[in-house]
Amino acid sequence: MTLLDQSLVAVSLPQIREDLDASINQAVWVSAAYLLAFAVPLLVTGRLGDRFGQRNVYLAGMIVFTAGALACTLAPTIEWLIALRVVQGLGGALLNPQPLSIIHRIFAHHRRGAATGVWSAVASSAGLFGPVIGGLIVGGLGWRWVFFVYVPLGVVSLVLVARNVPRLPTGASRIDLLSAAVSFVAVLGIVFTLQQGPEVDWAPWVWAVLGVGVLALLLFLRLQQSAGRRGTAALMPLDLFRHPNFTLGIGAVFTLGFTVYSVNLPIMLYLQEAQGLPAELAGLMLLPMGVVSVVMSPIIGRLTDRVPPGRISKIGFSALITAMVLFGTFMHLGLGPGWIPLPVVALGLANSMCWAPNSTITLRDLPPTLVGSGSGVYNTSRQVGAVVGSAAGGAIMQMGVGVIGFGAAMGNALLLPVLVLAFGLLAVSRFRADGRPVERPVADRPEG
Repeated sequence: MTLLDQSLVAVSLPQIREDLDASINQAVWVSAAYLLAFAVPLLVTGRLGDRFGQRNVYLAGMIVFTAGALACTLAPTIEWLIALRVVQGLGGALLNPQPLSIIHRIFAHHRRGAATGVWSAVASSAGLFGPVIGGLIVGGLGWRWVFFVYVPLGVVSLVLVARNVPRLPTGASRIDLLSAAVSFVAVLGIVFTLQQGPEVDWAPWVWAVLGVGVLALLLFLRLQQSAGRRGTAALMPLDLFRHPNFTLGIGAVFTLGFTVYSVNLPIMLYLQEAQGLPAELAGLMLLPMGVVSVVMSPIIGRLTDRVPPGRISKIGFSALITAMVLFGTFMHLGLGPGWIPLPVVALGLANSMCWAPNSTITLRDLPPTLVGSGSGVYNTSRQVGAVVGSAAGGAIMQMGVGVIGFGAAMGNALLLPVLVLAFGLLAVSRFRADGRPVERPVADRPEG
């Protein structure tokens, strides 16, 4: 459901703009507010699962998420809608880190790739079929029903999780509230600046907010180093970064979040406003992406357990770069909808070869005591990437419209991720087969 949201809502944004008389920036904030509220608490919510049980935290998050969605259906103005999207984002932050933690605690090392492949297929079916579902709902019933669809899905999820998901042993460590508060300030300051900076022409106060965020980040890292001396458990244990595959994987997932969470809006705007397609048909144009990803993800997941780390990921990142180049080029040339299925299929294949292998390789060698915090850091990196990508894409679109033409502006928003994905490709190319942590120097180890 949390992954369905971005692609589902993206289809409805043109109608939301018209119905609520919203600007492009306000339309971007309908997505960005959700992503911001989603990203900020993830470091904490991953640890909450360890503390109170992944099942319990998931159920609480689903209640908040579903209630927020129901309220969105009644939003009278664009400002109210943006505020209620924050509520949805907070619910998503609670529930989203828990499934990966459960997978990596239940399944044996050699089966985690297969399990994560199934998880990835479900996630892909939600995120990539969202434009199809959204197009049918928006075209037939209107944008408010896009949010109402979460209500029955949320109820079903609550019942099935309460009945079937096991209660796993919980940790006794208390949450470091000081670190939690500082992490909120750090993530909020940085991603808010990147989102709002272009809208206010990078006014001095925006740079001040960024400075506060950076200082909070440095303080947060210092607090993690001193957690033991302060008699508390680190919110983000620095031992996580002794595992090379974890460090590389969170860098790679940042680039994935930057790309995948920001592509639907320019694609939908191009198809509907530049090419004149109705919302239903624009959504159906992305159907092959979902089909390819759902079919291939479980297969790729099983292969991840059998082949050297990084081999599949390198092919996937290369396919993702190719898809972005094709999208951007076709839009610059103003080509018709008949050309769009080519990059759509490439994007579906790339998704299946990027997400499941990356999450499996990043987390599978962590000890059980670090899985919850590792999942929180992993999801935070993905969501911060999504917010940054959404902000950067929104800025590119706003700067380009009226200067280089609507279609070219949408194309530029899809070419931007190519530069970021190059770093992701470099990261996954360095995955290690042994997955063993790097030993710290003796002087850095705690006494006793």
